[in-house]
Amino acid sequence: MTTTGKPSPNRDLALYLRLFRWARPCWAHLVGLLLLSLLATPLALLVPLPLKIALDSGLGSRPLPHLLRPFLPPGFSLSPSSALLFAVGLLIIVTILTQIQTLALALLKTYTGEKLLLEFRSGLFAQMQRLSLSYHDVKGTAESLYNVQYDAAAVQTALSERFIPLIGSAFTLLGMLYVTLKIDWQLAAIALLISPILFLISNFYRRRLRRGAREVKKLEKSAMGVVQEVLGALRVVKAFGKEEDERHRFVRRSFEGMRARLKLALAEGKYNFLVGLTSAIGTATVLFVGFRQVQSGVITIGNLMLMMGYVTQLYEPLKTMGKNSAALQSYLANIERAFALLDELPEVQEKTNPRSLMRATGKIAFQNVSFSYGQSNRLALSQVSLQWDPGMRVGIVGPTGAGKSTLVNLLTRFYDPT
Repeated sequence: MTTTGKPSPNRDLALYLRLFRWARPCWAHLVGLLLLSLLATPLALLVPLPLKIALDSGLGSRPLPHLLRPFLPPGFSLSPSSALLFAVGLLIIVTILTQIQTLALALLKTYTGEKLLLEFRSGLFAQMQRLSLSYHDVKGTAESLYNVQYDAAAVQTALSERFIPLIGSAFTLLGMLYVTLKIDWQLAAIALLISPILFLISNFYRRRLRRGAREVKKLEKSAMGVVQEVLGALRVVKAFGKEEDERHRFVRRSFEGMRARLKLALAEGKYNFLVGLTSAIGTATVLFVGFRQVQSGVITIGNLMLMMGYVTQLYEPLKTMGKNSAALQSYLANIERAFALLDELPEVQEKTNPRSLMRATGKIAFQNVSFSYGQSNRLALSQVSLQWDPGMRVGIVGPTGAGKSTLVNLLTRFYDPT
């Protein structure tokens, strides 16, 4: 899987499908998260009702809203004082139910996310051990550490904290849209005018945010690589008094990462600003038109307050979907890197039907063995032939670069001969 170039819808879809196939053991928990998220929709529909009841039935003499009548006995009516108490009780009940739903969602989200993280990190760690030494020679230890520590964590956040709430917000949006159309289709149509604009803004910034996130990951890994290199050769660094030079090198790499993160934060800030501004313009338009309808007697003040509450909640899922979609780009960049590691094939391939070594005799032989590291044209070993008989004690000597370590690495099959 490549991690360069512009994100395309087909590639994103393939990435989502692969991610969900991998998370199949946790599907029951993910479905539970989705169902708990969907409970937020009816609860959100009940939030503005107490205010409407207090205004129209408590201060006025209008009947209870149509939304509640299917749940009440036929002919049920309330006096103004009883309607006010009913509104207060409904407000308390809705608040308690909302808090219970939030608590259950948070607990299940944490459990599911941690289980996903453990499974994915375990898979990445096993893959790192399967890969040949040549992969780690080229990529370095910092790359593997970054994969396990940061790239794996993106799976937890992307699935349990971004993607599932994204689906829940879509259902909430549909519920709010249905209710607002039933109350006043004209105000609902006005409120929906901003939806295409939000979609265009999201689609425009999605590409920028993914590119920025990839650059940030690359620079963060580069700074971590400096730390790993220095700690791995700390004696040499101290012996030559290069501590300050290495500090400057680390600061330089970290500053590049900081600049990339600031650039990414600026892009996210612009995106959130445009989403918020567009939503505010839509809300202001609905308020203006709705106030004119109240003045002309088309709707009541209670209906306007109810409509404004629903419009606010109609825009909230749109903003949540937009923000989650933007934040998801950073996590998808991590997931691309993690899957790229899982797609790596070890250079030292195990045979399909290997022969079992029942008992070793102790004889070792090399016949015309040559070897070079990576894509280098320089041979570390060239046409080497030797034989060690059982019971022999062998010492391998030679100058630096003669191939002593290479010979031992081939003996233990860390590499295959070229």
